[in-house]
Amino acid sequence: MKARKRRRTGTRVPAFIWALFVVLAAAILWRVVAGSGSHHPTPRADITAATIVDAARYASAPEVERAYRMARDIPNVLDGLHCYCECARNFGHRSLLTCFESDHGAGCDICLQEAIIASQMTAQGATLDQIRDRIDAMFAG
Repeated sequence: MKARKRRRTGTRVPAFIWALFVVLAAAILWRVVAGSGSHHPTPRADITAATIVDAARYASAPEVERAYRMARDIPNVLDGLHCYCECARNFGHRSLLTCFESDHGAGCDICLQEAIIASQMTAQGATLDQIRDRIDAMFAG
């Protein structure tokens, strides 16, 4: 008669499950710690609209043209806003302003929406922190 292997009565968690748990816990901890500071850049004091693409270039796309015109009016505000299309990570952009220094903003609904919101709120007298809060509420989740 063959001897049977004894099965353990307790269950062991495989090593890859533990590794996954550790990585997940580290990511959550990093997000909590990193999230406690602002992800929005500090606007530069000497920033101007000189590098923003001329809105007339987008005359055939009225909404895009409008956003580029708005961007020219508030470069200091846009320079203090994080862009939620994640172009900072993917393309090295510094702020939402950077999106309007090229054609990038023209092809991105998130960039366009953020710029329009920022312009409208600025016209209503909102502070940069209030604009940041609104944009975070709309796009962060």
